[in-house]
Order: sequence, then C-alpha cells, then structure tokens
Amino acid sequence: MGYKILFKEQVGPGAYRMIIDAPHVAKNAKPGQFIVLRVHEKGERIPLTISKADKEKGQITIIFQVVGKTTKHLSLLNEGDELADFLGPLGMPSEIDNFGTVVLIGGGFGTAVLYPMVVAYKKAGNHVIVINGARNKDLLLLEKDLSSIADEYLVTTDDGSKGLKGFVTDMLKQLIEKGVKIDRVFAVGPVIMMANVAKLTKEHGIKTIVSLNPIMVDGTGMCGACRVEVGGKTKFACVDGPDFDAHEVNFDLLMKRLKMYRKEEQESLEKFEKELNQNG
Repeated sequence: MGYKILFKEQVGPGAYRMIIDAPHVAKNAKPGQFIVLRVHEKGERIPLTISKADKEKGQITIIFQVVGKTTKHLSLLNEGDELADFLGPLGMPSEIDNFGTVVLIGGGFGTAVLYPMVVAYKKAGNHVIVINGARNKDLLLLEKDLSSIADEYLVTTDDGSKGLKGFVTDMLKQLIEKGVKIDRVFAVGPVIMMANVAKLTKEHGIKTIVSLNPIMVDGTGMCGACRVEVGGKTKFACVDGPDFDAHEVNFDLLMKRLKMYRKEEQESLEKFEKELNQNG
C-alpha cells in the first residue's frame, strides 16, 4: 500500500509542505509526535515531524527542507505520487496543560514543528506567545498560520529584514526584562539556538522543553542512533522523546553527533543530483 501525496506547495527556499493520505497515522497522532518515511522501497528512512493531523479526513501534513538525498528526492515528487512507507505516529506526545503563559520559539526550519504545539497549548487555555526566528524574512515559515492562533506573534531576523534584528534569545530576553511572567518555554530549531535558549531560561528559573532531532534510523529505539545524553543518562529521542528538559540536555555532545555523517550526506546528495542531470 502506497501513501498518496494529496497536496504539495513550496513554502520557502528549498522548503515544502505536503499533505499525505495516511488515515491510521492521523487517527492516533498527537502534538509533538513524528513519522518515519521512505520515498521508495530501497530508500533510506527519515524522520519528519507531524505538522498537522486531520483525523476526520485521515490526512497528515509534513513540512520539510531539502538537506540531503532523500529530502531532495521527496521534493521532486508531485500530487498523485505515492510514498513507499509512512510509519507513525512515533515518539512521546508533548506534555500539554494549562501552565499559564507559554512562549513557543521556532528557529529557522524548526518553526515547522510549532503549529500543532501552538494549537494544543492555546486549546488548553494558555496565553501563547510565539517567537519566530530566521536568517531573513524570506526564510520565515508559517507566519500566517502561527500569527492567526497565537495571542502574541513576534519575529526576529538575523539581518533585520523583518521584526527585531537579532536572535530569538534577544526577543526572549526582552520579554523577561519587561517583567512578563513566563511559566514555560518550548523551543525547537538549530541545536545552538536551543542551547542558548536553555542557558538564558536556566538563569531565570523558567521550565524549558526542547524538541530534539538527532540522527535517527528505525524510529523504534532498536538501532540506538538517536541517543542523546539527558541528565547524565543516555536516552533515545525516538522513544523517550523527542521532547526533553532543556536544562538537562548535553547540547555539546548532540552537536558532535549531528556532524558525524555530514560528509557522507553531502556526497550522497551530490551523486544524486549528478544522476538527475545526466538523465535530463
């Protein structure tokens, strides 16, 4: 059984949104969970966050960025094409409760994860503040979606092309200095960004959760590729996470592990693109 692509659109440079027909995944999906897909039967398995689950229609929305061979191949598929595998929902759902004021931070492509979180936290009765950060205004994702739900929607760009010139931590620091009582922070994005958010919130005693996306293969805890160190103990992001207490994550180790196969990933992508060019 294939999983049909029902909708596809480009949402930014090298970034795409797809809606997949996957009733069994949509039926059980909760905020914070993810899927593992294969483009074809001999393809590699890659994890992608569930951006939206429509239980009535049986559809799952994913948002991805072209970073390697598989995401490049996925981006070339169109509406009507089918994926070989679409496994999920995987991982532990996020802890959703009425905490009070919740700041949700998305950095770069991590913003794709925020949508279901914003919906869920808002539905639980929280005052939701979203900080959406990117290198420039053209790389900001889901602005319309997020700003329409959040109580407050704030933007930062590295180059100042939109919103505050600076980083998401600069905006978060401003909120803290203004005296905003923040009960919880949820952050997702580049590891260095999450590490800096964790450092800032730890200084102010604000409970902070991060969604991690380490190297992952099977998505069931069998291979051990997604191991991370949390509170001095080894955890597996695919079954123990992907959400963890930011103040207990060993971000330095996580960054080292993420760089392990960067050379091989780049070589694989270049080989695939070369083959595409040769085949016209």
